[in-house]
Amino acid sequence: MTLHLHDTLARKKRPFEPRDPNRVTLYVCGPTVYDFAHIGNARPPVVFDVLFRLLRRQYGEGAVIYARNVTDVDDKINAKATKEGTPIGEVTARYEAAYLEDMAALNVLAPTMAPHVTAHMDAIIGQIGAIVDKGCAYAAEGHVLFDVSAYENYGRLSGRDLDEMVAGARVEVAPYKRNPHDFVLWKPSKEGEPSWDSPWGAGRPGWHIECSAMIEANLGLPIDIHGGGIDLVFPHHENEIAQGVCAHGHAHGPDAHEEYARYWMHNGFLTVDAEKMSKSVGNVLLLHDLVQHVPGEVVRWALLSAHYRQPLDWNQALLDQSRKNLDRLYQALRRASAIPGADDEPSEDFLTAIEDDLNTPGAAAALFALSSEIERAMTAGDEGAVAAAKGRLLAGGALLGVLQADPDAWFEGGADDALKAEVEALLEQRLQARAEKNWPEADRIRDRLTELKVVVMDGPTGATWRLKE
Repeated sequence: MTLHLHDTLARKKRPFEPRDPNRVTLYVCGPTVYDFAHIGNARPPVVFDVLFRLLRRQYGEGAVIYARNVTDVDDKINAKATKEGTPIGEVTARYEAAYLEDMAALNVLAPTMAPHVTAHMDAIIGQIGAIVDKGCAYAAEGHVLFDVSAYENYGRLSGRDLDEMVAGARVEVAPYKRNPHDFVLWKPSKEGEPSWDSPWGAGRPGWHIECSAMIEANLGLPIDIHGGGIDLVFPHHENEIAQGVCAHGHAHGPDAHEEYARYWMHNGFLTVDAEKMSKSVGNVLLLHDLVQHVPGEVVRWALLSAHYRQPLDWNQALLDQSRKNLDRLYQALRRASAIPGADDEPSEDFLTAIEDDLNTPGAAAALFALSSEIERAMTAGDEGAVAAAKGRLLAGGALLGVLQADPDAWFEGGADDALKAEVEALLEQRLQARAEKNWPEADRIRDRLTELKVVVMDGPTGATWRLKE
């Protein structure tokens, strides 16, 4: 099946056709490194990591160039540094390191490149100058602003009508703006803030221009795929398109947007217990805290449990079910541990699902079918069928970024030899007590296993166990 991706701008699924199959380009908006990432921040890198893996499978690892930027100059970074009395570079280095540590815990592959804003000031200033030269931006009171009226397709990505936006605006408009929705490309720095020299005075870039400049500098235009969260469609990505095409004189024409990105992909919102994350509500869930006591693969599975374009509600039931789902798959692999996998390709059902706009729920269903196939083949003693299904299960898991652990380690965690021996003995005693219908003894064994923080999982071929988180 041909890979199909939902294009936000086209508002439909389209067959994916890269501009150059030997150089497939993907750009995803990355972190602003001023604090630990929350769980909502983790959804885009996990979703687009699956896409990265899939593209590398289809076009070759060396043919896919994936850039995920790092915003290391920003008002929030300045505020954090001021609050701590810490140099800005120290703040950004600390939180970028934490972000990368958390991404590794989720089995997120490192992107091909991670361009930083502070390393691209020449490119940013150069692109702003090009936009000014094309008559699509203007300088005013130390600022440079993009003139949205200069780009006739403004609002096409988000589906917003510019006249309606202006009519409904309630935000006070700066007096130096020609139009209410003109946005900043360059602005003066306040005292103590990072500052760079430019033709318009010392200052720093606005938010949107950084991505446009780094995309052109590192990937070239147009790129194949631009990704990010649905919250970035407007104004960030809308503004990116306007800047990127106008810098090269493509302000007019119905297909001007194609000069910037061929496909736009956006993942849906994430809520916590059916509420939007908010400091005022007190439900901001930090990823860095979560992965200290929940296996990264469980968090990753939970993030992929719904289709990426759909909303996802984060709650304890979701985590519990994700752990159970992975336990089921790891149980099959554990029981087949003595038989090597014979196939390094995912199943046809798995590929059909994942190539249909990253249908991860459908792909997960295909993995469950393979685990059941392993169980049946183990019961029948058909080692050939076990080997084939196991290989396909591992190959599909690798594309989803799961089933990367040793099955014994997955269940037993940090259990030492003495604990393992005691648990195995208790399970034998439990089996005997049940067979003899000695329920008081079975209850005693259950209580002891609970004391040991052991979860017992009964299956058609016997009981397995794991330690509680």
